[in-house]
Amino acid sequence: MEEEKKSLNFIEQIIEDDMANGLKKDQIRFRFPPEPNGYLHIGHTKAICINFGLGEKYNAPVNLRFDDTNPEKEEQEFVDSIKKDVEWLGFKWDKELYASDYFQQLYEWAVQMIKEGKAYVDEQPSEVITEQRKNPAEPGIESPYRNRPVEESLDLFERMKNGEFEEGSMSLRAQIDMVSPNMNLRDPVMYRILKRPHHRTGTAWKIYPMYDWAHGESDYLEQVSHSLCSLEFENHRPLYNWYLEQVYDESKVAPKQREFARMNVSYMITSKRKLQRLVAEKAVTGWDDPRMPTISGMRRKGFTPASIKNFIEKVGVAKRENLIEIQLLDFCVREDLNKVAKRVMAVVDPVKLVIENYPEGKEEWLETENNPEQENAGTREVPFSRELYIEREDFKEEANNKFFRLKLGGEVRLKSAYIIKAERVEKDENGEITTIYASYDEKSKSGSGTEESLRKVKGTLHWVSATHAIPVDVRIYEKLFTVEQPDAEKDVDFLNFINPESVTTIKGFAEPALKDVAVGEPLQFQRIGYFTKDQDSTESNLVFNRTVTLKDSYKPE
Repeated sequence: MEEEKKSLNFIEQIIEDDMANGLKKDQIRFRFPPEPNGYLHIGHTKAICINFGLGEKYNAPVNLRFDDTNPEKEEQEFVDSIKKDVEWLGFKWDKELYASDYFQQLYEWAVQMIKEGKAYVDEQPSEVITEQRKNPAEPGIESPYRNRPVEESLDLFERMKNGEFEEGSMSLRAQIDMVSPNMNLRDPVMYRILKRPHHRTGTAWKIYPMYDWAHGESDYLEQVSHSLCSLEFENHRPLYNWYLEQVYDESKVAPKQREFARMNVSYMITSKRKLQRLVAEKAVTGWDDPRMPTISGMRRKGFTPASIKNFIEKVGVAKRENLIEIQLLDFCVREDLNKVAKRVMAVVDPVKLVIENYPEGKEEWLETENNPEQENAGTREVPFSRELYIEREDFKEEANNKFFRLKLGGEVRLKSAYIIKAERVEKDENGEITTIYASYDEKSKSGSGTEESLRKVKGTLHWVSATHAIPVDVRIYEKLFTVEQPDAEKDVDFLNFINPESVTTIKGFAEPALKDVAVGEPLQFQRIGYFTKDQDSTESNLVFNRTVTLKDSYKPE
């Protein structure tokens, strides 16, 4: 039992302590609260896995709540994409909720705070308010409207709601402490005027609550027991608690905000604003570009939910931020795909190979395994003929003994087929090899049980029958950025670090079975890497994205 306690992360320990101090198990509730102003990215997967993982551990409900308090940036497209991403990761939410569900209640609470002398309408522009806050070492300057009569603030606030004033002309501020060392407590703005249509409430509201005001009160209304967020909100916690105190009923659960370290991954950016720039300035093709760190981009590239969850588990739940190596993410993807990806044959840099002693016009369908890592993966048949394609790099006219592929006078086994020997080559006017001519041992067919079939040769090559091959576009993806932390230098635009060779499209050939694979199905192109069929594919033009290379020297600690 003692060992089990030691294995708890610090959030789980907090929950266990709360239960020991009287919190009932059926009062535990979590939420994942994205703002629908962009697509979810790799950083969000940590918050998703933590909240929904705790829900599973404690058999507690987890709400999906959209903190939609800013109509300028929020769209239904983002709501839909977020729901799709959470579902794809394999999580189910209890209730789908919106901060906008609570606009009326938040307004009524704000009115009550004005009546209690805890909020006031300020007619100063936002720049002046910011200037008056000063800095943590210097006391702030009180607004000249801070002590205006309650009835005046009530009247102005209602007229703000009715749309009588221009945007930016006034705001509602909480009256807390203008000399607090915590800047968030220096009379924060609770409402601003925004005459913009909302994706759910339309034009019903002309004022919108600020995030800090709406977020904690939404947690309270939903009776969330543990409000988990990233470390950047740690200094917002006193304000979160102050707002809760203004409305708290002791018969209810008071949400507890606790913070965990954000997840920063090398060579990736997790700022929504910067991701929006990548899309807007066409550095990528869209939010779901496979080079993007968005969940939709990773899904399109061929990542699996299991690989992402495993990555989050290996990273762990910490209190201090650090930079996670992208190689760990690749390791987790590779580890999962090795278990689940069907093995297929494709040639991405083809050169023709003709087996001169194989009968012209003859074809065979040879049995080959789908996945040696899966007992029940079964087999399939691939066509074999006199003319094949192999990888150009798998052949050398001359090579030393450490080259275990095909060379003139040397032998290799063709995967699931025959042993062949390279006899001669044909070249074009530039000296480039156009055709390799070989002979085969007719009795060496894989699995035939003959003495010749059991003969050992050092190399095994993948291949595709030229007669049956289907042309494919193969997209090879590299890191989007050339440096580990592209946004670390404040004076340098992160777009300067875009890798101009982050995607290369090459023409290849694949076995005919690839015509029928589904978009997103994980595949291993044998001896090349892991790939998936892209949504750009058409019947006449199949496109495959490389998810990750086949091997890497990286080993997790």
